[in-house]
Amino acid sequence: MHKITLIILFLAINFGGLALGGWLMNNGPSTEWYLNLNKAPWTPPSWVFGAAWTIIMICFSIYLAELFSFKVNTQIVLLFGIQVFLNVIWNYLFFNQHLIGFGLVTIILLTVLIFYFFFNFNEGRMQFFRYLILPYMLWLCIATSLNAYIFINN
Repeated sequence: MHKITLIILFLAINFGGLALGGWLMNNGPSTEWYLNLNKAPWTPPSWVFGAAWTIIMICFSIYLAELFSFKVNTQIVLLFGIQVFLNVIWNYLFFNQHLIGFGLVTIILLTVLIFYFFFNFNEGRMQFFRYLILPYMLWLCIATSLNAYIFINN
């Protein structure tokens, strides 16, 4: 498949996943439940989340297009599917169901999975393209710390 086609495909899947996650969280960030939580002092303003996820998904989609054009196998497809699932379900668990602990486990699994992509698919030209997922890795570390803080302090 042509790389531009793959980029468009992954942009659609990744932003579709974000949209589905947003729908599943049911206005979570603006609910009384969330607003009354004891949140970490380093919690960024709400606009940062949208900006961060936009950058992350653009970079991740380019990375995936390169990975899938360089090396595609059942393992990579399965791991990508798990990544989409974990990314979507976290919103539902945390914001909709208020299951902070399950949300924390979910985001830790997602973080481990993205780090797995970075460290295990790095041969050939992927040595360069894997750096496109550094924003995702960094954001997940921040998001995990935010979730952990809420879990511990509420």
